[in-house]
Amino acid sequence: MSSKLESLKQHTLIVADTGDIDAIRTLQPVDATTNPSLLLKAAEQESYSPLLNRVITEAARSADPVAEACDRFAVAVGSDIIKLIPGRISTEVDARLSFDRPATLKKAFELVERYESVGVTRDRVLIKIASTWEGIQAAAELERAGIQCNLTLLFSFAQAKACADAGVFLISPFVGRIYDWYKKQEGRDFSGLDDPGVQSVARIYRYYKQHLYNTVVMGASFRNIGQIEALTGCDRLTISPALLQSLKEEDGVLAPSPLLHAGQIDDRDVLNEERFRWQHNEDAMATEKLAEGIRAFAADQVKLEKLIAARIKSGV
Repeated sequence: MSSKLESLKQHTLIVADTGDIDAIRTLQPVDATTNPSLLLKAAEQESYSPLLNRVITEAARSADPVAEACDRFAVAVGSDIIKLIPGRISTEVDARLSFDRPATLKKAFELVERYESVGVTRDRVLIKIASTWEGIQAAAELERAGIQCNLTLLFSFAQAKACADAGVFLISPFVGRIYDWYKKQEGRDFSGLDDPGVQSVARIYRYYKQHLYNTVVMGASFRNIGQIEALTGCDRLTISPALLQSLKEEDGVLAPSPLLHAGQIDDRDVLNEERFRWQHNEDAMATEKLAEGIRAFAADQVKLEKLIAARIKSGV
């Protein structure tokens, strides 16, 4: 009998949610994603020290060597990952720009140009942007310019609707963080098809397929194998190395989830800014988790900057 990981691959495209080169080499996903938290974790590892030292040296003469080194490090990690996968790498825009459309656009173009300067073409890169109204509008412009996007920190149905109408390439609804919120709020656990995070992704998936949107649905932020199994058949799933390894070690046959094809199908609803903000505001979980996620990614970006600044000061 094949492993659950091999079975899952028959129905869903697997993406590694990591910047760990060794894990990607071992688990062989199609795509990979990074974020400020994963880049910070990589920067703290001794194995990444030569790469970090190199980008710090390269950034030394820039006007802002710390910011320059951060961008160079993100692209350097992504470029190394690209050598190991057949698909794409997702690289995230600074979360502190989440409410600044022009700045998000500027940073996205800069990241793509950096990738192209080291021989990675834009068709191998997805720019990750937080699913704020400003981020979604920036993504719409980037898509028109031929730069495809991964809209992250997505928790509400309003965010999903706006992303689809903006024509973004891919969304990353956060299963685990939705689960966390409801578990704490209601004081009970959830599993399988009853998991509110799973149900949220399935609802979005049905809406997109029913209304013929091309936007890819990629479930993200998993807490356990059960959540992954319950979304078998989703377009893509981005999974941590630990959970990928668990799937690899367990035998079993997975079938497409019935929740993806049966259940509520919402009427098409094109949102303007005012209706988007109101509908998103009406979802307490989504409002809290989006704000929390942006703060957390921004905090890890600041930690990465401090780490790099300390290395510069020490004369790396």
